[in-house]
This record gives sequence, C-alpha cells and structure tokens, in this order.
Amino acid sequence: IYHIDEDKLVTSDINEIDRRIIYRNNTLTDLLTTSIATPEELIISQEKLLQEAVDALLDNGICGQPMRDDHNRIYKSLSDVIEGKEGRVRETLLGKRVDYSGRSVIVVGPSLSLHRCGLPREIAIELFQAFVIRDLIRKHLASNIGVAKSQIRKKKPIVWEILQEILDDHPILLNRAPTLHRLGIQAFLPVLVEGRAICLHPLVCKGFNADFDGDQMAVHVPLSLEAQAEARLPMFSH
Repeated sequence: IYHIDEDKLVTSDINEIDRRIIYRNNTLTDLLTTSIATPEELIISQEKLLQEAVDALLDNGICGQPMRDDHNRIYKSLSDVIEGKEGRVRETLLGKRVDYSGRSVIVVGPSLSLHRCGLPREIAIELFQAFVIRDLIRKHLASNIGVAKSQIRKKKPIVWEILQEILDDHPILLNRAPTLHRLGIQAFLPVLVEGRAICLHPLVCKGFNADFDGDQMAVHVPLSLEAQAEARLPMFSH
C-alpha cells in the first residue's frame, strides 16, 4: 500500500484478490458452521467461487473471465508479476549489475597468448581506476585523489603506463552467458587494446562456446588477494 496523497492510497492488485479470497472463504465458513440446513448446491457454488478466487491469485483468467476492478481493468496475478522480461524473476532476481564489471563484444586476437586477452582502454581505465589512483599517489605522481582523477580524465601517458603495470599482474574474469559448465568463466591477464571490443585468442573460444559473430562477454575484476589467487590457479599459461 502506497500513500500518493494525504487522503489517497494505492494498493497492489494482489491485495484486492486476497481480499476477495478472504471474503469468499469467510462466507463459505459461515454457510458450513452457522447456517442450518444449507442446501448442498449453495455450498458447492460457494466452494467454486472460492476456488476461482484462488486460481485468479495464481493466474487471473485461467478459469474463464478474469477478475476486474470497478474500472474494468484486469487485476494482475502472481504469474503476471513474475513472468516476462520485466517480471520479478528476470528483472531483479536472475541478474544484478555489479561494481567492477563490464561487457563488450569479442573480436579475434590471434597474436595474443592463450592466457591473455585484449581489454579496451575505455573499459580498463574505468574498471581499474581505483588501482591507478592508488599507484599515482604511492609514486608521488599525484598529491591526492582529486589530482589523480584529473590526470585520468586528461588521459596522460603516465596513466596508461601505470595501468598496464597493474594489468600485468592482475587477472580478470571473462564470462559468456549462459554459463553451463566451469569453462564458461575463465581468468586472463589483460593487455590494453584500442577500440571498444574485447580481443580473444580463437583457440580459447571452444570452452566459452563463443564465436566472433557478435557474441558478448562480461568482464569481472577480482578485488581481494584471495580472489586473485583463486583466479590464477586455473588460468591458462604458456
């Protein structure tokens, strides 16, 4: 229930269907307990009405005419709330946008080693910005976070040098959905590349079940030392 004004409320359709279920259930209870010699046909009819209300809660309209409000609008049932691209499951449960992650199309990079991937500069500087800021301050190339961010915005050469140093020792995870087995997500050491596409050696595509006809992959950055060590264990090497 939501307040939209001092004297106005908006309630969920589910609440209205629940209210109807409770009302019909109470009516049936009264017929069974308080009324004397209630005709069996009346009890059966009320049981049918109760069952229709319960069915409408799960899938409104499955038994015929759907329940409607006073303005002839069909109530949304639980299945309406759950199903579809904008439903509860796909919208908020199956996937979540997370920090230190990105997504881009993959293209072939035949000159790469099997344990390396090409990461676009635009994505890399965004994902590893915190690490670059840290190193700029540690090396006394920036006095504070604000100055470091200013250097990153201006894309000074020292920024790219520090970024590549970080990437040489910091694995990333590449994932192609759907992740049906363990090779669907693998660790690589990234190298900076121009453009906006992730470069991948063609021989590692089989594990991802990927090809170069527009497939996209997600990039994730393991942050803690434990996560980085775990990523290194199964990583491809020469």
